[in-house]
Parts: sequence; structure tokens; C-alpha cells
Amino acid sequence: MSDLAVLFDELPTRDGGRIGMATLNAPKSLNALSLEMIRQLDAKLEAWAVDRSVVAVWLEGSGDKAFCAGGDVVALYRSLTEQDENRSVDRDGLFAETYFSAEYRLDYRIHTYPKPLLVWGDGIVMGGGLGLMAGGFQRLTTETTRIAMPEITIGLYPDIGASWFLGRMPPGIGAYLGLTGAQLNARDALDLGLADRFIPRERREALIGALKEADCGDRSLPALRAGVQTVLDDHEERRAMPAGQVWPHLDHLQALVGRVDAATAVKRILGDTSDDAWLAANRARLQVGSPMTAQLVWHMLERHAHTSLADAFRDELGLSVQCCCQGDFVEGVRALLIDKDKSPHWQHASVAGVPQADIQALLTPRWSSESHPLRDLGVGHRVG
Repeated sequence: MSDLAVLFDELPTRDGGRIGMATLNAPKSLNALSLEMIRQLDAKLEAWAVDRSVVAVWLEGSGDKAFCAGGDVVALYRSLTEQDENRSVDRDGLFAETYFSAEYRLDYRIHTYPKPLLVWGDGIVMGGGLGLMAGGFQRLTTETTRIAMPEITIGLYPDIGASWFLGRMPPGIGAYLGLTGAQLNARDALDLGLADRFIPRERREALIGALKEADCGDRSLPALRAGVQTVLDDHEERRAMPAGQVWPHLDHLQALVGRVDAATAVKRILGDTSDDAWLAANRARLQVGSPMTAQLVWHMLERHAHTSLADAFRDELGLSVQCCCQGDFVEGVRALLIDKDKSPHWQHASVAGVPQADIQALLTPRWSSESHPLRDLGVGHRVG
């Protein structure tokens, strides 16, 4: 297989158009999203957006295990811990700023893309992978789809716009997912608005073939979307979906989280005595997770309950860089992915013990509104 970070192709349609095909190409790392992947994909999406012959875009991951298991946190870790000619040894966060700026710009482009963009969310879709999937026009799940925001385990927090879209789920559910890193299947994703369709993975080739034959009408956006929807209607098979995990527990989860505060919600979740395997796994993940992350989950959902998606990305950029420079991120990645001892030494012993001053230090803006790297999101043409 090619060693290119992203594979691109263009499939001809029956009426002379083309479908842009983009494949994340790092199956050994479960398609972890590298900076090179981000840059290549963003540039190609920008080109396809203005190419009138491109009628739709298909985004997927290589291999049979994952669409994308998350951002390249190992590269971020190394940039913060290894001295080279591009940075000092004081965790200046320059690579983190570059990486997250590019990632969030790409995610926002997908949310606002002017053509039908389909995401084949087969296998693992976590963290940065969900950032790519969340904004797609049609987010396709299969029987192997496994979605999560597991940042509680590495001392980050649910970013990639999750500060905005988790808060638009039923009350308390987004907070529960962020606190526990709960894994969702296709049924859960549809129930919570993280996906649009369920297509058995064996139908992938037939679906792509049918998209090539779709009626694109006058190629206006409504016509393109209608053509895609008609094809998906013929290939969806919801009766084959796994049973949901969130909806059967909705009342229970909302009672646990409630409208309280992070420390109280965590205490309630950890004190839950349900023997349900899914709930127990979520408790176990929270039990060993970063106390600071739990606080940040809560604060970011409150901050972005009524903001725009662009504002959420701008706020997340500053916080993500701060988490790399000051927070638990380096220790979390070390314990989980570098030394793999799974024994992180978090800065705080408990969620209740995290001082407000420490939270506010991470939330302090790094840039003025005029100098923010994402200042142009949502306000017209890109700057710089």
C-alpha cells in the first residue's frame, strides 16, 4: 500500500461528474490523525469544493479496524518532551498550536462544506476521528462502529467541537459521555445525533457503485443532497443494528448527572451500584481518569451552551494548547501510550480537590480576538 498520508481518487459518475474519494492511510496506527493527514485532506477538500465537476465527497479510513482512532497524541507528546531545533524544553506548545489550529480548521470546513460529504464511520471512531465525522452531511455507521470521546484517560478533554455538540444532546448525556469516555455503537450514535444512517459494512461497494449512478439533477446543492439521500434510502438497513446502550438508561444517566457540578456528578456516577456491564465499564474509566479533565468537561459544556460552533473551536484551541503545556496531557499520554504502565500521576487527587484557580489558569485566553489563529472561522474568507 502507498505510504501517502491520505489516498485520493475521483470516481466518474454517469452524468459526467466525479465523486471525490479520500482515505486516511495509516492502518497500523488505526488511522491516527497526523498533521500531514490534516493538511493534505484540508487542501483537497478546499479544491474539491470549488470544482464544479465534483458532486460529492466520500471520506473513510484504510484497513478494517478503524475510521480514525483519534488525533496523533504521540506526536504531540514528543513535541512537548523531546528537544529539537524547532522548540525549547519548556513545553512552549508551538507544535500543539499548529496541530490543533489545523485540525479544528479542517473540522469546521467539514461542518460547513458546500457539497454532500459522506463519512464512512466503520470501526473505531474516537476523539479526532469523531471530529472528522461529526460535521459530515451523511455520517454512516456500521455494525462495527465504536464511537467515544475518551480524553478522560489521557488528561485532555472532549475537544474537536464536542464542547458545542455534546451540549446539544438530551440534558446531562453529553456530560456523562465526556466524564466517562463511554463507548457508543451505531444505535447510540443515531439516537444522540452523532450519525445519520446505518449501512451494513458488506454493502459499502454496492453503495459507492449506486452513488456513481445517482441522479444529480441540475447539480445545485439541494439536487446533490437529494440524489445522495435517495441512494442511501435504498441501502440503509436499521433492522441489523445492535441494541442501544444509552437510550435504555436515559433516565438513570440523567439522574446521575443532573444539574449539579462536576464533583457531585462524578461522585454520583462512581457511587452507582448498577451491575450493567456498560455502566460498570464507564465507571471504571472515570475512576482512573484525570480529575482536571472532569472539571474541564463540565466547564466547557457550560461555556458553550449558547455559543456558535466557531466560538467553541476558538475557545478549545486555547484550552487544548494549555492542557499540553500545563495540564495532565503529557502524563496521561505517557502512562497510557508511551510507558504503558496505566498508572498516571495526575496533578490532583480528586475532582473536588481541583482548585478553581487551576481551572481558570487553563481557560485563560492565549490570544486577543484580533490575533487568534482561528479568528476568521465563521466570518467569511480565511485570513493568512
